[in-house]
Amino acid sequence: MIAKRSPFAGILIASMTLGCGALSVGEVAAQQYPNRLVKLIQPNVAGGPTDIVARALANKLSISLKQPFIIENHSGAGGNIGTEAIAKAAPDGYTLGLVLGTTLTVNPGLFKKLPFDPDKDFRLISIVTTSGNMLVVHPSVPVNSVEEFVAFAKAAAARKEPITYASGGTGTPGHLMMENFRLHAGFDLVGGQVKVGFVASAGMMDHVQAGRLKALGVSQGNRSPLAPDVPTISEVGYPGFKVQTYFVMLAPAGLPEPIAGLLEREAQAALRLPDVIERLRAMDTTPAGIIGPEVRARLQADRLEWAKVVAAANMRLD
Repeated sequence: MIAKRSPFAGILIASMTLGCGALSVGEVAAQQYPNRLVKLIQPNVAGGPTDIVARALANKLSISLKQPFIIENHSGAGGNIGTEAIAKAAPDGYTLGLVLGTTLTVNPGLFKKLPFDPDKDFRLISIVTTSGNMLVVHPSVPVNSVEEFVAFAKAAAARKEPITYASGGTGTPGHLMMENFRLHAGFDLVGGQVKVGFVASAGMMDHVQAGRLKALGVSQGNRSPLAPDVPTISEVGYPGFKVQTYFVMLAPAGLPEPIAGLLEREAQAALRLPDVIERLRAMDTTPAGIIGPEVRARLQADRLEWAKVVAAANMRLD
């Protein structure tokens, strides 16, 4: 005896089939990704901190995802050239980027017009690492602490002899940190012949240990493991000054969420590997692996704070 078929059975089966098909599109995208070479664009020169972090990450992603991840350096215009290239790439996961956070937080206030929209043009993957900079002075500057330096800078300004400092160019981390700090401390400096500057700790420790530079303080909230005897600037009288630089992994907007989720997990896993941790530690850089809404919230909050610094220091680029 043949059972009668409900008139709704076909509709139910069709609905289930369509539902499974809709779900499987994302699942298949994640399962098949990646199946060819992936480009990781970083908008700075080869050999710098961004490049080193990018290569460490790309190497581990190549191993875990079993496809080559290669670095492309698109430097220039304060990071805008490379970041624009990321924004305009196809959102298929085969062009990613690793950018300095200031490209997304400072550049919107620093440049009159950007070739990308930091809020709309990217799928943020992760804040990969964080790091701080060290305030150093030339041995000819007669100071040995942050407090002495601030007093010395104020006295020099009163004599109309402002101290020159190394900026590295408008909008660079060293320039931004010095402008931020002088606004906190209330003294004047001018860029020019190097007497003082905020520099990456790792690159300067040999000079500090050899007496060619004097380390006064570090910009981040915690002391550097490379220089545990050097205080943070916040602990010596400027609690509002806690400045980190960080690197952000991102992709063009429209990246399928299954692929974005896969990249988030893989980036976090790479940053937990002992050899990656050790390599980053040697650069005075800390793995972060921040993902999800916290990434955008951090960027938006920092953008508001840096906009105040840019305006107060009268920094502007066309």
